[in-house]
Amino acid sequence: MVQWGLVSIWLIDLFLLAPGFIDFHVLSIYTLTMSNKSPLAFVLSGGGSRGAMQVGALRALFEAGYVPEILGGTSIGAANSAFLALHGCTLESLANLEQVWLAMMDKDLMPTNLWWQTMRAFFRRGEGFSQNRIRDFAIQHGITPEVCFKDLPGIRLFLVASDLNAGNPVVFGDDPQGSLLEGVLASMALPPWLAPIERGEQYLVDGGVVSNLPVEIALQHGAGEIIALDLFDPYDVDVTDKGPKSFLWKLNQTIEHRQLRLEIELAEARGVRVRRIPLTLEKDPVPFWDFRHSPALIQIGYELARKEIDTWEPQPQLAWWHSLVPGWLKK
Repeated sequence: MVQWGLVSIWLIDLFLLAPGFIDFHVLSIYTLTMSNKSPLAFVLSGGGSRGAMQVGALRALFEAGYVPEILGGTSIGAANSAFLALHGCTLESLANLEQVWLAMMDKDLMPTNLWWQTMRAFFRRGEGFSQNRIRDFAIQHGITPEVCFKDLPGIRLFLVASDLNAGNPVVFGDDPQGSLLEGVLASMALPPWLAPIERGEQYLVDGGVVSNLPVEIALQHGAGEIIALDLFDPYDVDVTDKGPKSFLWKLNQTIEHRQLRLEIELAEARGVRVRRIPLTLEKDPVPFWDFRHSPALIQIGYELARKEIDTWEPQPQLAWWHSLVPGWLKK
């Protein structure tokens, strides 16, 4: 928040001093205001095929004037974040991301034959069917092996994976020389579809194990405000089912929800506002491996986000003196 007492002093100086000094004082006010601007972070959770809803939600945010300086992502949220960071946080690049999601519909990136996929993983048959397909699909859409985090234009990106050996999150993006493709694949490494990645002493799997909605990572990298696109879906589990599959699913949901609450409470304790947009399907939940519903999910994500944004206070308007600042100072 700008210290209005200091701004008032500069305004008095602006009108009392000679016109020749106006540009200097306007610059002082402008610099003071901008220096108090808190970096906005978008964090995108994991959720498989439901990541299409994040694409619609991002469109609603961009249309409302919200553009991030920091992007954080886990699992499918890492893939969406990486694409935007690489191509720019614009409506044009978002339209291209929508086309990527439409192209996924007939690619069978995560086959539903879990038994076959599990056997492949168990007997270590190469990297696995999905591993190769997802890697090739990412490369086809610009996330190539030679692209490093330092190559990303004008935005900071952080992707989360889980190190099962250390029991800690691993953040890709801290090292500017790190591979963007490696970060995306590590953050999405969910057996049996994607095999764990061994990197030195690390044994990396999907970032959702430790931080499915990476609020804490955004805090650690200086976010002053966070908008969280959360695919956590409490309707994804049949609470009346007592079978082993349902038990494991409920266990995962419980851990994920508890971790989410802890990270949001940490942000609140540090005075950082988290605006969470829950992207859930109250009817007809979509399995996270089923990418055939992308068009409908994109539209649902847009509508859910638009409804949530309408409850927020309006974006702050620029002060009247902003028009006095020379154009070259605003660049």
